[in-house]
Amino acid sequence: MFKCLISALILFSASGFVVPDVKRTSSNNFLLHIFDKLFEEEGMLGKGITVGKVQVALMSPDRSDSSIFGLLEDCATDTGNEPEELSRMANDVCLALMRKSDSWVAACSTGKWFKGDDAGKAESYYNELTNTEAMKFEKEYIPDDIDDESQGSSTIVVVSMIIEIQGDSTKFDGAGYSIAQTKEVLASIASDVLVDDGYCVNAVEVLWTPGEKDEVMSKNDMILDFPELIDV
Repeated sequence: MFKCLISALILFSASGFVVPDVKRTSSNNFLLHIFDKLFEEEGMLGKGITVGKVQVALMSPDRSDSSIFGLLEDCATDTGNEPEELSRMANDVCLALMRKSDSWVAACSTGKWFKGDDAGKAESYYNELTNTEAMKFEKEYIPDDIDDESQGSSTIVVVSMIIEIQGDSTKFDGAGYSIAQTKEVLASIASDVLVDDGYCVNAVEVLWTPGEKDEVMSKNDMILDFPELIDV
């Protein structure tokens, strides 16, 4: 089973400069990307919209209140749809993961920038990321020998956060290349989501697996189901 927190806010758009239709070689794409940004309206976190994903896999010795399971459930408790609540939830998840950095096994991240008047494309990409991850999280990890202890067995936990945020300053590249770079990505998200009382966040979704006490994810399970993760 999987845990899932999801909410979407109204997507904001800003007028941008209309670029003439040209044949886009790789060089043209790079130049037009810079050209697009030049004429973008600038907000508190920069220009346009960024959609990104960060994933962290970590080892949890049990399912107690102080484990990553307990911390994530605390983050999920009473989270509503208001910008302040969504941004605080995203901030809390990032901080919870950073507190458990000694238990990290692997991580990865990716991000994509959109012009302000491409809000529809940004939302579509966000939905693509969330749907792709949600399908992975539907798998159950039932071991051959079920542990009857109330706190559950030791297991790898994969936590995914997909976020759509205004501006271009939030760092999404680098998670998984080192513990330090993974912390930088989480710290950037944790800081930026609180800007403007959370109104910079358009949408956020957090998922983690396994979700039940009798489920155990092995290293082989992680490699098979989340091949994009990089050992840290």
